[in-house]
Amino acid sequence: MVRTPSKTMTLEEFLQQPETKPASEYIDGQIIYKPMPQGKHSSVQGELVPAINFVVKPKRIARAFPELRCTFGDRSTIPDISVFVWSRIPRDENGEIANTFAIAPDWTIEILSPDQSQTKVTKNILHCLKHGTQMGWLIDPDEKTVFVYRSKQEMEVFDEPDALLPVPAFASDLQLTVKDLFAWLLD
Repeated sequence: MVRTPSKTMTLEEFLQQPETKPASEYIDGQIIYKPMPQGKHSSVQGELVPAINFVVKPKRIARAFPELRCTFGDRSTIPDISVFVWSRIPRDENGEIANTFAIAPDWTIEILSPDQSQTKVTKNILHCLKHGTQMGWLIDPDEKTVFVYRSKQEMEVFDEPDALLPVPAFASDLQLTVKDLFAWLLD
């Protein structure tokens, strides 16, 4: 759902607005509400975040965050999962994780919801790649397919159950097949 402001709203004005439910994103001067996650979306997201963190967080390589607002390149979006290399995680003056992330994630992951526009989600992934993201995944639970995007490379489609999903180099210890990913819909 798109809500066009009555007057032109800047990104700065958008960021001063209270958070909404469902969450809203600022894209090309428009406020767009994210659809509420449904069962398949929530299942995959709920399992994938700890699976990534199990591999990368103990060694302080990277960290995965669910539903984290990322503001950069005149947009403010909320990827389903944002993964940041450890040294790039914004910190506050106490050394704690900051509340504001004004940089692109190193790996962005979107999980398609039934009423969500694949085009809109793909555009968000491409925007991230343009601003330094290493890899983007678009997971389609209904089609049991993962679209993998990398900067200046052809998009790849993974739908064979035994296919090993590519991950950014910093997460190379994460070994996940298409079958593994979608098995979370059965548990």
